[in-house]
Amino acid sequence: MLVVVREMERSVSTVETKPLSELEAQRQGLWTTKEVAAFLRVSRSWVYHQAEAGLLPCLRVGSLLRYDPEAIRRFARGEWKPANVIDLAKKGDGSR
Repeated sequence: MLVVVREMERSVSTVETKPLSELEAQRQGLWTTKEVAAFLRVSRSWVYHQAEAGLLPCLRVGSLLRYDPEAIRRFARGEWKPANVIDLAKKGDGSR
């Protein structure tokens, strides 16, 4: 019994850390930050920084960031460019 439990623990831990194959990722829909980092072979913190800066395409689902796999593939190929964002003056800061 103990051997079976350890074998199950081993298989679970390898599934969690293994990057998704292309087919598995397409079935899942949106990617997590961890999956994007694995796909781009960068750290998760790099993905968060780029997404928060508007340099990596992402979707916000509540407080979570999710990523469209096709948009990430376009980004990796250099086909995605961030939109130009114009900061509007905040009310009461003296700008007009």
